[in-house]
Amino acid sequence: MSMSTPGPERVPSTVKVGKTTGQGKPPTGKPGANRPTAGKGGKKGRKPVTPVKVSGSRNWGPIAVAGAVVLIAVGIIGYGVYASVQGSRDWTDKLADIQGVVNYRAQKNATLDDRTHKDGALTYVTSPPVGGAHNPTWQNCMGDVYSAPIANEHAVHSLEHGAVWVTYKQGLAADQVAVLQKKVEGKDYMFMSPFAGLDKNVSVQVWGYQYKTDDANDKAIDDFIAAARLKASMEPGAACSSGNTTTGPITAATSNGASMDSATTGSTSGS
Repeated sequence: MSMSTPGPERVPSTVKVGKTTGQGKPPTGKPGANRPTAGKGGKKGRKPVTPVKVSGSRNWGPIAVAGAVVLIAVGIIGYGVYASVQGSRDWTDKLADIQGVVNYRAQKNATLDDRTHKDGALTYVTSPPVGGAHNPTWQNCMGDVYSAPIANEHAVHSLEHGAVWVTYKQGLAADQVAVLQKKVEGKDYMFMSPFAGLDKNVSVQVWGYQYKTDDANDKAIDDFIAAARLKASMEPGAACSSGNTTTGPITAATSNGASMDSATTGSTSGS
C-alpha cells in the first residue's frame, strides 16, 4: 500500500481589512475624518446654528419712562391727600401756622369782644383795632381802596361782617402801596386805607386777628387773607356793600343817638 505524497502545506489566507469593513484595526487619521459633511457633493448634514448675540447693556429707556409715570402718580396722590387734609383744617389753625399772627380772641378781653353799636368817637384796645363796640354803619368793603384814613368805628363794623382790612403806614412808597392795592381792589369783603401812626409798614386784620409786617410783598399777607377772609365773620352772611364810602374820622353825635359826621353821609345803617 503506497502512501500518498502530501501536497503543499495549506497556508491560511489572510483577509485584508479595508476602511469600510468595520473589522480589525481602525483606520488611522484625524478624529472625525469619517463624519459626513454638508459640503457640495457630500451627504446632507445638520445646518450650522447661528449664535445669538446677547447685548451686555440694558435698555433703560422704557424703565425710565415707567419710573417717571410712577413718580407722577405718587405725586398726584400725595398732593390729593395733602389738599384734602389742608381743606379739612379749620381756618383758625391755618392762621396759627402763620408766624407773627396775634390771636386776640384767645385773650377773652371783654372790650375786644364787645359787639354793641355806639355812636360817636370810640377808643380801641389795639391799633389798628380788631374788634370792639362800633358804629351802626359799616365801611364799604367790596374791594374798596381808600386814599385817606377812614373812621375806626366804621372799619370795625366791616370786620364784624367778615372783611379783611389792609392798612399801611402813611407815606409808604407808591410801589409798595400798589402791591397791596392789587390784593384788595375789586375783591369783595376786602378794603384798604392808610393808617396814622402805624408801627409797621403794613397791618392786616380781621375780627380778633392781626398780622403786621414791614414788607408789602410778604407772602404771609396772602396766607392771612386766604385763611381768614369771610371765615372770621361774626355775622355770617352780613353784607359788605351799601356801607359808608367816605373818609375821615367820626367827629360828633347828636343827642338822639344818630351819628352826625361827614363819614356817614349817604350811608345806610348796618346790623
